[in-house]
Amino acid sequence: MGAPWKIGMFTSMGLTGAWRLPENTSTDYLQLRHWVRLARNLEAAGADFLFFADDYGYPVVDDEIVPAALRTAAQFTKGDPMAVLPAIAAVTERLGLVTTLSTTVEQPPMVARKMATLDHLSGGRVGWNIVTGAGQNASARLFGIPLIEHDKRYEIAADHVDLSLKLWEGCWDEGGLVMDRETPRYADPDRVREIEHHGPHFDAKGILTLPPGPQRTPVLFQAGASAPGRDLAARYAEAVFLAAEPAAMAEQIADIRRRAEEYGRDPRAIKCLIAGTFYVAETEAAAHDIRARQRATRSLEEAAALYAFFTGLDLSRMDPDKPLDPSAALTQTGRTNVERFLGPDAPTVREILEEFQHNSVMGAPYVGTPVQVVDEAAAVIEQTDADGFLVQPDHTGTFESFTALVMPELHRRGLIAPEPAEPVTLRERLIGGGPHLAADHPGAAYRTASVAV
Repeated sequence: MGAPWKIGMFTSMGLTGAWRLPENTSTDYLQLRHWVRLARNLEAAGADFLFFADDYGYPVVDDEIVPAALRTAAQFTKGDPMAVLPAIAAVTERLGLVTTLSTTVEQPPMVARKMATLDHLSGGRVGWNIVTGAGQNASARLFGIPLIEHDKRYEIAADHVDLSLKLWEGCWDEGGLVMDRETPRYADPDRVREIEHHGPHFDAKGILTLPPGPQRTPVLFQAGASAPGRDLAARYAEAVFLAAEPAAMAEQIADIRRRAEEYGRDPRAIKCLIAGTFYVAETEAAAHDIRARQRATRSLEEAAALYAFFTGLDLSRMDPDKPLDPSAALTQTGRTNVERFLGPDAPTVREILEEFQHNSVMGAPYVGTPVQVVDEAAAVIEQTDADGFLVQPDHTGTFESFTALVMPELHRRGLIAPEPAEPVTLRERLIGGGPHLAADHPGAAYRTASVAV
């Protein structure tokens, strides 16, 4: 048996799953009790972390909002996860808390301070999902900035992360915080310093004005599967999210690990997690019924709105019986969900719409009893060399069927690790080793000798 699987749970502070089903509770996303209940349930089940996707975009085509996005709430409802994370931290002790902050609209000192604060408040359980942003065409309009070319966004992201790492790792030595009321002495000036950064996109001279949290740097996540996205992951990420068919995921994972080795990193230190949708019930027939009911809530019109959000392309205006024009890959909004539908066996536009109607950006779902879906999931882990799953919300808008049915089966088979005896940091739980970045991570180069690895 290989290493224990890592299990993260994907959500957003908005409507999730099939919100039109009567049993779906994600309509309570603006109620704090919804998030408290969800987090406590996930921690009790043994999940490793709760992950919040986030962005400022929404479906826009030709500089106008897609009407179906409003009618169906397709990638439209989005509260701010940063507002609920401290509350979740207060009612949990072990559950990791991961959120998304965009390198396009959030400045590095802002990200550094927010995440360092959360690292303290959570006892070292936070992670940062590094994204250039989703729905870029809408986000750029909202912030009044130009739509930045796709590959350049990843150049900016690399410079952003580099500066953030300097702030987390380079400002405070171990022992820099003194907090002596009698002297009085708050900090040791010889162990606290300003950093300087002069990169291609960011310039800074200054200090992170709070001492480092238990992890110093939050656990670094990344989700882009384009070539620049994989390169950013190989350079900086400690965990990566992937959503594709198994053969494509196997290629992506192998490529990320190869690139990581070229950067001088241990390729096995990057945890690759499959974004998986599970339709599970006590019987196979009941599981297929849940899937059918959820699929029936999404129209082709909503599927087109979803695709427009991720790519900026309007499939409803294209010939449904022809494949995508390869020139579509030049879109600057997002390329992963264009590139996956190109090639010699490319589907037609109608087939792409049907795929988004059934599965959105996810690969094929796992459908059946707990034993059946775990068997399928284990086969995919074996085929792809992945390390675990990022589980999508179920028909209830949360993860109740997964925690009630799948997690016990994973525990029974020994596929996931038992809860640690005492709370640990997210990095220790997810990556192993100590609470700080590994010595071969580029961020470790910004530490002084007095900072423990």
